[in-house]
Amino acid sequence: MLIRCNLLRPQAVEGVAWPALKRYVSVMHLASVSSRPFVRHPPHILGRLVPIPPTGQRIALLGLSTHARQLMQKPSSPQVNGPVVTDAIAKPNPGPVLEHKSDPDTEALASSPTNGQTAPKINDHIARPEDGPDSKDNSAPHELRWKDAPAFQFGVYQELSKAQLAALVVLTTMAGYAMAPGATDVATLLWTTVGTTLCVTSANSINQWIEAPYDAQMARTRTRPLVRHALSPGHAFTAGITSGIAGVGLLTYFVNPITAVLGGFNILLYTCVYTPLKRTSISNTWAGAVVGAIPPMMGWTACTSTLDPGAWILGAFLYAWQFPHFNALSWNLRPDYSKAGYRMASVVDPALNARVALRYSLLLFPLSLAVPYIGLTTPWFIVTSSVVNGILLAGAIQFWRKSTDKSARQLFFGSLIHLPVILALMMVHKKRPDDDEEKEEKREETTAAESG
Repeated sequence: MLIRCNLLRPQAVEGVAWPALKRYVSVMHLASVSSRPFVRHPPHILGRLVPIPPTGQRIALLGLSTHARQLMQKPSSPQVNGPVVTDAIAKPNPGPVLEHKSDPDTEALASSPTNGQTAPKINDHIARPEDGPDSKDNSAPHELRWKDAPAFQFGVYQELSKAQLAALVVLTTMAGYAMAPGATDVATLLWTTVGTTLCVTSANSINQWIEAPYDAQMARTRTRPLVRHALSPGHAFTAGITSGIAGVGLLTYFVNPITAVLGGFNILLYTCVYTPLKRTSISNTWAGAVVGAIPPMMGWTACTSTLDPGAWILGAFLYAWQFPHFNALSWNLRPDYSKAGYRMASVVDPALNARVALRYSLLLFPLSLAVPYIGLTTPWFIVTSSVVNGILLAGAIQFWRKSTDKSARQLFFGSLIHLPVILALMMVHKKRPDDDEEKEEKREETTAAESG
């Protein structure tokens, strides 16, 4: 049997050192705002569940500090009025009792108290503000009061949309529009940017709505809005659906249908394919790479209304870039991914993770050759892009030879610099129609001079 703490509403308890309680007890609580489990684990007793004796009057805690043991051995406090922590403990349903290995310290804590002491209640294991090594009286009653939840702030939507990631995606969309031939309509670019932003917001909001129980277990994501109950899951889901409909609608009406189809398809691919795959197969990284490849194609189709070879080359470039970028990032997040049950290559097969990053870093070279070949840029792009790709490749080789936190960070931050630089080089070396006209005029003049 486990402690199940049912938080009646998303509020905090005032007057109780709640972080201290989380350090001592591994609590699995059910948030009433969503009726979905949010699992929280203290860092140093992760995965070590807390059994409750049949009487339900005392608990055996694993891995406690000396101060916690002293608190547990004190006599129980008198019953107080108000919503105390014991009121929030739900009666466990009949079921199999979890087995754990016996431990001398645990047995001593779980055994009946001696020397005439009464059995300690769970309230005695909560570290009160006045408790401490030098406290004189720890048995005084302490009333618990509910503290009002913080007021809603619109900045929560920025966190829900993963603003930094959304900005990077919108940047690639704008680059795709800029690289398309005849990109001169500022209004179309503006509506493409707004529509893409709403589509990204939709995908990220629904993703957080699905993964909130797992985000609560990872250090990187446990401060997200749904985890800390800054807004309800229903609110987040509604925001995701609304922004998705608005984004696809704007792209359909103000841009063109093919761009809207790509935007809607990307939302479904991210939320219905990539997100579930993260917990079932390492192929989720390849699905996520497709998600990252579509935005520049949306920018291209917004300008041309067609999926020309240039759109596919830009998409392939972003697809290959995803692997050194994400595989380096996931290396340093292996403990979090493993804790939440995500099947990433860095967790399941670290050697494959490094090989894939190297393989796709090499693929960037032939893709850079293809860009001027199809007429997107001048041949000078081959020279400048080779320097930038070579720097990224050096980081990928180092990560492949010896995968460490340092080499992973170098490759990750190198990829963050690589993408905007390579896109800027494309725009600098973009082949314009005027260049072809000037060459044709010079050719005609030369021919006329020779014939004359």
